[in-house]
Amino acid sequence: MPSLISGSNIQNLCSQLAENTRIDSALYDKYHVKRGLRNSDGTGVVAGITNICNVHGYVLNEGEVEAIPGQLIYRGYNINDLVANVEEEKRFGYEETVFLLLFGHLPTAKELSHFMSYISLKRDLPSGFIEDMILKAPSKNIMNKLSRSVLALYSYDDECENKGLENEMRTAVSLIAKLPIIMTAAYQVKRRAFDNQSMIMHPINYDENTAQCILSMLRPDRQYSNDEAQMLDRLLMLQAEHGGGNNSTFTCRVLTSSGTDPYSAYASAICSLKGPRHGGANIQVINMLDNFKANIKHWDNEGEVADYMRKVIRKEANDGSGLIYGMGHAVYTISDPRAVILKKKAFELARGKEIEAEFKLLETVERLTPEIFAEVKGSTKTMCANVDMYSGLVYRMLGIPDELFTPLFAVARMAGWAAHRMEEILTGNRIIRPAYKAVASPKQYIKLSERESGNSQDK
Repeated sequence: MPSLISGSNIQNLCSQLAENTRIDSALYDKYHVKRGLRNSDGTGVVAGITNICNVHGYVLNEGEVEAIPGQLIYRGYNINDLVANVEEEKRFGYEETVFLLLFGHLPTAKELSHFMSYISLKRDLPSGFIEDMILKAPSKNIMNKLSRSVLALYSYDDECENKGLENEMRTAVSLIAKLPIIMTAAYQVKRRAFDNQSMIMHPINYDENTAQCILSMLRPDRQYSNDEAQMLDRLLMLQAEHGGGNNSTFTCRVLTSSGTDPYSAYASAICSLKGPRHGGANIQVINMLDNFKANIKHWDNEGEVADYMRKVIRKEANDGSGLIYGMGHAVYTISDPRAVILKKKAFELARGKEIEAEFKLLETVERLTPEIFAEVKGSTKTMCANVDMYSGLVYRMLGIPDELFTPLFAVARMAGWAAHRMEEILTGNRIIRPAYKAVASPKQYIKLSERESGNSQDK
């Protein structure tokens, strides 16, 4: 007997589904629906209040959006100041950033030392976890393995349903510590299972901080320079948090508002970040860069670069999307502070190396994009490079494989998710439940014996 869900049957059923799901776009205006929870001017619908982070890229001047240089503020501290101070003291800053986001204040030297030691000790995974959860079920996609592993850790936690604040904090810090180990283990298993390459599993070095740990676990010889580790550390700092409205953080808060356990909430945030419209954007920039390198003969010739960019925007080249990936942001207008910091640090590390030419090509693309969009599309929208413009190339400079770009984003952002989950627990007090306008017309039930194959009562 032929299966209902196969061949032409499934095509027919899916065609019916598409027809039955169609919604007239005019209805969104008619019912004042804010698609994507965004206002008509592009600003976000205000859905909550937070003490954790301010993502500031514009002001409303007499009801009109006015662009300003972007600001990213963690617990009242400007990201520029946080980075500048660790740079000045030539030290690492991610763990300090995590402490600030979780507890709301900067740690003393003693507090930071104890916190870093605690994170190191919490890196260990439960006995047999790697064998049972990663080795026996390898995944081509590391993000899926991260989310599955976080959910699996629920089963190893005797206090998994204890939502007291102290237990929530212990769980959060434990996951912040463990995610780099899960990520690197999942990558090594993926190499063996799908790439026919050697799998190298290093023991944990408890003297290493998060950035050092990641590089050490990924590299066969465990060797890295201090400059490389600090470059990765700065990226982790910049990606640790970005407000309550970004898709993955909002997802975490939505699940938290339902009263679910922390493992479920954090796994959902990872699943959200996996989406190419969110955490996967730096891969799209790298793919675009590879396409530009292959099709532009002289990378330092601005006219040649501009000509090819026009083809891209006219959907005649690259992936046909018409987009210049890495340009534009939902909040930032004149500048993305993360991109500004990252670009400066990256150029310092790339100077004199072969990869410097690729950074300069991206810089040219960044500079030309607004004027070429205005020329081809007639767009006058203020547009700046976002953090994804340079983050992927920085990862490549550090020898980090492409398939770990988004997982590294998750490793960094775990701190922000945890801070927002606890804020939701402490201040939310109501399940997040927006409304959807139903537009389906009433229908009369048709008895089973009277239905025809593919029948629609509207025929």
